[in-house]
Amino acid sequence: MGEKSMNTQEEKSTTYDLVNFTIRDMTEFGKILRNIGKGAKSMEETANRIVHHLYDNLIDGESGNQVCSLVRFFKTHPYEELDDELRIFSWGLLKNDSFLPETKCLTLLATVGENPEWNSRKTSKGHKAIPLPGKQAVYQIPMIRNLILQLGLSINMVIKPDLKLLLDSEQSTYNVFYVPDAPNSPYIPAQKEFIIPYGIKSVLGFGGTLPSEDIFAVIMFFKVPVSKEVADFFKTLSLCVKVAVLPFTNAVFT
Repeated sequence: MGEKSMNTQEEKSTTYDLVNFTIRDMTEFGKILRNIGKGAKSMEETANRIVHHLYDNLIDGESGNQVCSLVRFFKTHPYEELDDELRIFSWGLLKNDSFLPETKCLTLLATVGENPEWNSRKTSKGHKAIPLPGKQAVYQIPMIRNLILQLGLSINMVIKPDLKLLLDSEQSTYNVFYVPDAPNSPYIPAQKEFIIPYGIKSVLGFGGTLPSEDIFAVIMFFKVPVSKEVADFFKTLSLCVKVAVLPFTNAVFT
């Protein structure tokens, strides 16, 4: 009975004040993220656990409210390995001859947010699988372009990955995509539809490379301002998330 009680206690979540996030908080939070995939059967299932943990447990210490409006987990995935629904969605976004079977698509694996439509990847209207056939396509999406560059990757590394370059970058690519002032930022789209009405103050993304020649990225939209000091903690949390999803590089979808 004592063992069961201890395990239950270990599984309980603890909230963390994002505005005053500390090294100790990062260490505790990172330990949970590293082990969050235990018992999961796919990367999608693990990604869902990750976004829910971030969404549920990061709060504003002053009000006690959750600080995230929306949290999403993306992974690049070859077009030919998507299911029929995602292939049709991707094709509808591009519709041109440069669409090849190996074209990388930035694919939504998990999502959670305050709007009911944001709680399933299948109900996403514009982000289920975004094709990235070349530099021009990437540059037309400012947030994706800057996410890639601020993660320390090159555009070419994402759209036409070189395994050697990816392996070389695995130990160093844990930077963060950070927009301290989201309103009126040229890097964040949907200002009138999303940023302004939902009171988004800051945006943070983190991620890295996988041995499968793909990248993963978690993007969070916050209702409180996030400082540079707090944003830097997510470099370490990025590595923790990578540890969690690594076992599922060959079992992506549930």
